[in-house]
Amino acid sequence: MKYTQNSINILTIKSFKGIGNAWIIKNLKGNESINTIISLLNKSIKGEPTTVEKFERLKNDFEEKLVKRFENCCDGFVALGDENFPKYRGNVKESEQPVFLYYKGNINLLDNNNKNISVIGLLNPQGNIEERERKIVEEFTRNGATIVSGLALGCDSISHDQALESNGNTIAILPSPLNNILPARNKSLAHKIIDEGGLLVTEYGNDFKSAMELSNRYKERDRLQALFCDTIVLAASYAKDSSERWNIIGKKLDSGARLAMGYAKDYSIPRAVMYDEEIDKDNPMFDLNRDIIEEQKTIITISQENYKEVIPNIIQNICSVKYLVKTEKTLFD
Repeated sequence: MKYTQNSINILTIKSFKGIGNAWIIKNLKGNESINTIISLLNKSIKGEPTTVEKFERLKNDFEEKLVKRFENCCDGFVALGDENFPKYRGNVKESEQPVFLYYKGNINLLDNNNKNISVIGLLNPQGNIEERERKIVEEFTRNGATIVSGLALGCDSISHDQALESNGNTIAILPSPLNNILPARNKSLAHKIIDEGGLLVTEYGNDFKSAMELSNRYKERDRLQALFCDTIVLAASYAKDSSERWNIIGKKLDSGARLAMGYAKDYSIPRAVMYDEEIDKDNPMFDLNRDIIEEQKTIITISQENYKEVIPNIIQNICSVKYLVKTEKTLFD
């Protein structure tokens, strides 16, 4: 298992009450000395101050338990300040910036130099949604993109599976620890992703303790789907009020795609939707797609007719942005 002392330090810091991602981002760059960490913690934590000895004992306990718990299912973990800790995309407030990740597979797929495309959607796609989504994923893969999704049933699974079928790379972002992959029905898909050079990544090392905690973890997973992509593509999704619009009673309409698309908007990450006006206008499974088109007139719309032209343009725009960022960085270094 690969990890640094810095990553163990960050994990240990996170265990102190009242210390979250925002505190870590504000106070640390990574690789600080233990004495510096103790000094910073004691300015913030309530109650009895900690000491170097207490911190080291806690750190060693974390390290021993992690290695034992994940030796067969985790390749390593990375944290803020590690050389290979991935850079998120977009403009993100401190409390929502990731600081620690567990991974299995090729962590370099999250590198900012990669062209990462999130393709997401609902849990129960019907009609020709799957066929259309597969064509889009295949075209993105053909143009050198790595496909990011959340390993959920439905559109997420289609994204991962088609990326593998197209001999491409794919990343699954999980709401669960690597030793208890969720959903359980997709464990074989998760293993296939790893076997074929992909990546599983999560912020969690422990199982959830309540339904509310799991719900929050799904929201955090949705945020990472936006943060670790250069463009996010919505295959299909209900809107928040689809039940009322179409008088759909007694059926829970999934919301993960709505959240991820909302995060992307907040973070100024480019968004695109799969949509064909003639065949989708009366389909509730495209309510969110229509809402986003109405809300953002300039949204990229991928149809059955234009996907082979639109997708290369999306990739070219990503490459242009990365080139400009790299050029600016070189000028200021």
